[in-house]
Amino acid sequence: MDGYSLTIFYALLLLLLHSSGLEASLKSGEPKCREREREALLNFKQSLLDSHDLLSTWTDHHNNTDCCKWKGIQCNNVTGHIQLLDLRCPDTRYLRGDINLTSLIHLQNIQHLDLSNNYFSWAHIPQIIGSFTNLTYLNLSSSVFGGTIPSQLGYLSQLRYLDLGINDLFGSIPFQIGNLRHLQYLDLGHNPLSGEIPFQIGNLKQLWYLNLGGTTLYGEIPFQIGNLQQLQYLNLGSNTLYGAIPFRIGNLPLLHTLRLGGNFNIRAKDAEWLSNLYSLTNLELSSLHNIGSSPLWLQTISDHIPNLRELRLVDCSLSDIHIKSLFYSHYNFSNSLTFLDLSSNMLTSSTFQFLFNFSLNLQELRLSDNKIALSAPLYPNFPSLKILDLSYNNLPSSIFQGNFNFGSKLEELHLQNCSLIDRSFLVSSATTMNSSSSLLYLDLSSNLLKSSAMFYWLFNFTTNLHSLYLSDNLLEGPIPDEFGKVMNSLEDLHLSDNKLQGKIPSFFGNMCTLQSLYLSNNKLKGEISDFIQNSSWCNRHIFHTLHLSYNRITGVLPKSIGLLSELEFLFLTGNSLEGDVTELHLTNFSKLKTLHLSQNSLSLKFVSNWVPPFQLINLKLASCKLGPSFPSWLHTQSSLLWLDISDNGLNDSVPEWFWNKLQYMVKLNMSHNKLAGAIPNIPSKLILRPIIILNSNQFENRLPTFLLQASELFLSENMFSDLFSFLCGEQSTAANLATLDLSSNQIKGQLPDCWNSVDSLLFLDLSNNKLSGKIPMSMGSLVKLEALVLRNNSLTGQLPSTLKNCRNLIMLDVGENMLSGPIPSWIGESMQQMIILIMRGNHFSANLPIQLCYLRSIQLLDLSRIKLSNKIPTCLKNFTAMSGKSVNTTETKTRIYWYNTTYYGNYSFVYDRYYTLYITWMWKRVEQGFRNPELILMSIDLSCNNLTGEIPKEVQYLLGLVSLNLSRNNLSGELPTEIGNLSSLESLDLSRNHFSGRIPLSLSQIDSLGKLDLSHNSLSGGIPTGRHMETFDASSFEENVDLCGKQLNKSCPEDETTVKPQEAAVYGEDSVFFEALYMSLGIGYFVGFWGFLGPILIWQAWRIAYLRLLNRLTARLARGALTPTNGGFRKDHVLFELKPNLFSNSLCKKLLASMDDLRVWASSYIQIEEMGEYQDGVRAEL
Repeated sequence: MDGYSLTIFYALLLLLLHSSGLEASLKSGEPKCREREREALLNFKQSLLDSHDLLSTWTDHHNNTDCCKWKGIQCNNVTGHIQLLDLRCPDTRYLRGDINLTSLIHLQNIQHLDLSNNYFSWAHIPQIIGSFTNLTYLNLSSSVFGGTIPSQLGYLSQLRYLDLGINDLFGSIPFQIGNLRHLQYLDLGHNPLSGEIPFQIGNLKQLWYLNLGGTTLYGEIPFQIGNLQQLQYLNLGSNTLYGAIPFRIGNLPLLHTLRLGGNFNIRAKDAEWLSNLYSLTNLELSSLHNIGSSPLWLQTISDHIPNLRELRLVDCSLSDIHIKSLFYSHYNFSNSLTFLDLSSNMLTSSTFQFLFNFSLNLQELRLSDNKIALSAPLYPNFPSLKILDLSYNNLPSSIFQGNFNFGSKLEELHLQNCSLIDRSFLVSSATTMNSSSSLLYLDLSSNLLKSSAMFYWLFNFTTNLHSLYLSDNLLEGPIPDEFGKVMNSLEDLHLSDNKLQGKIPSFFGNMCTLQSLYLSNNKLKGEISDFIQNSSWCNRHIFHTLHLSYNRITGVLPKSIGLLSELEFLFLTGNSLEGDVTELHLTNFSKLKTLHLSQNSLSLKFVSNWVPPFQLINLKLASCKLGPSFPSWLHTQSSLLWLDISDNGLNDSVPEWFWNKLQYMVKLNMSHNKLAGAIPNIPSKLILRPIIILNSNQFENRLPTFLLQASELFLSENMFSDLFSFLCGEQSTAANLATLDLSSNQIKGQLPDCWNSVDSLLFLDLSNNKLSGKIPMSMGSLVKLEALVLRNNSLTGQLPSTLKNCRNLIMLDVGENMLSGPIPSWIGESMQQMIILIMRGNHFSANLPIQLCYLRSIQLLDLSRIKLSNKIPTCLKNFTAMSGKSVNTTETKTRIYWYNTTYYGNYSFVYDRYYTLYITWMWKRVEQGFRNPELILMSIDLSCNNLTGEIPKEVQYLLGLVSLNLSRNNLSGELPTEIGNLSSLESLDLSRNHFSGRIPLSLSQIDSLGKLDLSHNSLSGGIPTGRHMETFDASSFEENVDLCGKQLNKSCPEDETTVKPQEAAVYGEDSVFFEALYMSLGIGYFVGFWGFLGPILIWQAWRIAYLRLLNRLTARLARGALTPTNGGFRKDHVLFELKPNLFSNSLCKKLLASMDDLRVWASSYIQIEEMGEYQDGVRAEL
């Protein structure tokens, strides 16, 4: 007993001494937390942008040194080590920046780390995360992390909870995840992950929650997942999985939620496994298109329905018959089913009616993207329904006529893109329409609504709406004042993308519950001051979003706009606002995040030392007047992601502090100013791989290598002079650079031979510089390249053979250089994706290689002025892209701008495409520039060469051809008769060749033809008439000697014969008279002709007399009708006057020198004729 008492005594003594020491420690001011850990937290804070002072307690002040008392920190009560770091953001006041998790390496005792719901700008999860081996809880979800999942996570052997969901993580799932044997919760869903599901996940025997849905995983489901006996939640939906479902009876027995999506092979034994999931309450099957062909699967799903709370059968090719088989008897009546989603199937209104009988407790019903067409008298009334989605159905015009009520508790109604028209909402005067007091959310966007009477229907139908979506319709006229008076519960109103007119109603400021207003892209007008000043703005304490962009609003921005002190988003772009904007306009906007004032006539005049009360994320001031000095107040904006100060009249150098802000930017546009000087080569890391647009300035000297970290660089029309140091320096690496546009600068000398440093490039434009020498072999390392533009330089030599490695080229433009040698055959053999090929104005020679006909996708081919010879190949018909009458713009854009998960993983993080293809083209004899030519043009230009032979008839198959130029060659033969098949042709130039024959009549059938040049050929006959051929003047046909027509003021011999039938057509009303007239003329001609010619042929005396008369007339003509010319005569005139006979025929063979010789020759022929007549008479008498 004494020993036990002694033990107790010593224990109490030690405790007392420890307490005394601890108290003394606290009194002495020493921190409770560890110094190294406190320093680690402070270093960690420095990597973050804390715009909302969430970490305001994290300071190094003498009275705040205990980091265990800082926000989000918990320490061990005994050791003082940090055990919990929780910086989860509950709302939009998130932390930003390039988070530096490596700085937390000293927190080796941390067990709980939560950084979810923040904005960490695609920062990578570092490999060092595997060093926190005491972690049991790790949550990095919804925080915009990028990169791949580090395999070092497999070292966290104590981990129970891992959530990386809803980020931008790409790549495969590391198999090392299977080492986390204590893991109970794993969420990797909603990331652009790829690859197969690692089978090692089957090792996680304690896992009860597994979410891999919403990714792009492919392959088969590993059968090992079936061994997870504790699993209750499994989400493999919204993927591209395929193959068999590997689970067997007895697998996953505790599963209550199952989500499967993919192209699976549905088998009967899979249904047996599903039928044994007795705990199943939530079932989702998506993109299983063969469910309907398996009665056993339908039966199994049907058996589960009485116990299900949620059922989703999305995109499963289900019909009404299938749905009826699922709910085939009253035994399937469900009191538990509250959520039913049958979207993207083939269901009709029959299913909609049918479902009403099977779940009185159904609260959410989604039937979007089906074939539902409701009829007004047959609306089912779901007693418990709160949410109904019928979007993307073709609803009839009578849907809202008369009584309309899907349920007395309906709160949300989605009718987006249902082809609704005004008649859908007409209410007859004899009908009393029941209003829906429960409806809070109504989406009628993307329909065909036009009349402003729609607003009257709305406040007659429901007055308690909180959210109304009417954007993307055709609404016209003013918004009636009654709408603002009655709809006094509205919080969000969306009316953008319509045709609304009149003044902006001031009643919006009197709707005291309104929080956001969207009116962009309409035709609203009036003074902005009237809208702001004529309202009470009783909602100013909650009003946070105002969209008025792209209207016709005028006037000066009033200072009273400051009343809207809670504004977070202000959009005024594309109006006619004018005057000054000073700091007094913006001083109350402490919460402002987005400010768009572009494309107005505003002048921003802020005092030089102004410090804005806000931290902007998105600022666009394009075409406003901000200069001439660079705005110094931007120094205070540390949260900018998007900045557009283009065309601002800036005439200054850019301060160095500004370039450091690129570190966290997504897009910068400072183009079309007069910004000058050199850009400093600062050691900044461009975390977000920004799009940088500096076109049309006066930047000069070298390009700094830090810009290579961007995803797109637009630097054209400056004075940069050095490309070598930019690409070939020690720090010149560009792993994520997709676009480099340095056109129209002053870059001289040879192209650098180090293109492997930027081998990620997709678009490269170096046109309009002073480059010389040969194209380097290393340019062939740009194997991802889609557009290579070297136009208008002084490059020489042949195209390097390594370019054949650039198999993805869609555009190759090397025009206006001094390149030589033959056109390589590998262009056609290796670059079969080519859409645009321009090689004009070089010194290429030899024939047109037959391999070019492999370019089936070609739409623009310019080989003019390159000394081509020989014939045009007949294989032109292989240009299949030109055989269609129009360009498939969607397909073409997809091929060129393949912005998918791969692009965003390797290049930019934002959905903001800027680069567009640009060419110069001889269009209707004028060189013009075309942007996005691949979407509008199909053209061939082979002009100014030495081509011979005929135009191949195969050209008629190029039905989409818009422009064809074969001028200034040595082509010959007749024009193809079926050239009129080219019905899309707008410009045709065949001038200065040797074409002969007639102009094809089919040419007049091309209604779109606006430019035609057939001059300087050997064409003959008449110019075709009809349609628009008369609109072309003489210049289109001149210098064709044998061509005639009205355009040339030269009549054709056949003109008179072609007029008569037309005149007859004019008098169609007197057709009987003219038929008789023509019959009489015919009979008269017959009688007269044979009455004269018959006696001559029958009686010899008549015949002799006629011939004598004829010869005497001929002689008289020869003696008196011809006029001497300089003592001689023109024999061609004589022959033109004489009819064919013995005399005229002999004259063609006899060369006569004078009129006397002609008279002697004619007298002798008269004597011969008279002697012949005498001899004939003697024979007759005998």
